[in-house]
Amino acid sequence: MSQLPFDIALEFAGPAAAIALEAGALIRDFYDRGVATEYKTDVDLVTVADRTSEKLIVERMHAAFPGFGIYGEEGTRDQIDREYRWYVDPLDGTTNFAHGFPVFCVSLGLEHRPAGLAPNEDGVLIAGVIYDPMRNELFVTEKGKGAYLNGKKMHVSRADDLAESLLATGFPSRARHQNPNIHFYQEITLRSHGVRRAGSAALDLAYTACGRLDGYWEFNLNPWDTAAGVLMVFESGGTVTSFEGAPFKLDSREVLATNGIIYEEVIALFQDMFAGRGLEAIPTPQEFAAKRTARGR
Repeated sequence: MSQLPFDIALEFAGPAAAIALEAGALIRDFYDRGVATEYKTDVDLVTVADRTSEKLIVERMHAAFPGFGIYGEEGTRDQIDREYRWYVDPLDGTTNFAHGFPVFCVSLGLEHRPAGLAPNEDGVLIAGVIYDPMRNELFVTEKGKGAYLNGKKMHVSRADDLAESLLATGFPSRARHQNPNIHFYQEITLRSHGVRRAGSAALDLAYTACGRLDGYWEFNLNPWDTAAGVLMVFESGGTVTSFEGAPFKLDSREVLATNGIIYEEVIALFQDMFAGRGLEAIPTPQEFAAKRTARGR
């Protein structure tokens, strides 16, 4: 098992990080050798690496966290009624992986569900780990203890204007024609410094947490996509809500994460689009330059 690149005392994220490093080494080895792919649906890929990684993670979780529930993307549903529940994405970015595009990760998020909580009610996210094996970047967080990238404390960016912000989004692998995100992509691309679509929701959230991105949004997500990264954004000083501005929920299937500073500007744009209201005209290059000059940039 690899040496952890930090010496921070993290009760849950520490042992989970060691598991993520081992799983990451496994999928990196599969990547180097090449693997066959198959389809869960008409366009939704799964590889032997996903399944082997989840099997390893589940085995290690049972040893490190006895009595904890495990909810995995590739089908594991183990004691999920327990007080503590791990959400496991053994290989987030499978399509990238299958095509040899080196952007994917292992994502582990921990929810605490105290006694008396209704089945449809969220508990509290208390720990998260995201490991990118191709860049050897380990993102870890624990509630109230901050978030860290390879041992260095993370902070969201200080961008204060959508026009000067870099954002990210993603698109579903299925039913794309029913998904409205292409319209949001167009509007935000034209009103920002750019929008990236790298293909890993967990890494997009981690990048928002560490300030590489100023914001991120996506439709149709699952708890294993978001549990770890959402806590990282919160612990790094950012915001995460629904597209309507409601508190984030694990089953909301949508996420809007920002550095907090551009949040009001982004949520107003979302609300205008959903309501079908006329949007402000896109600034010309001259108007944008004048705006920067007026702000002393």
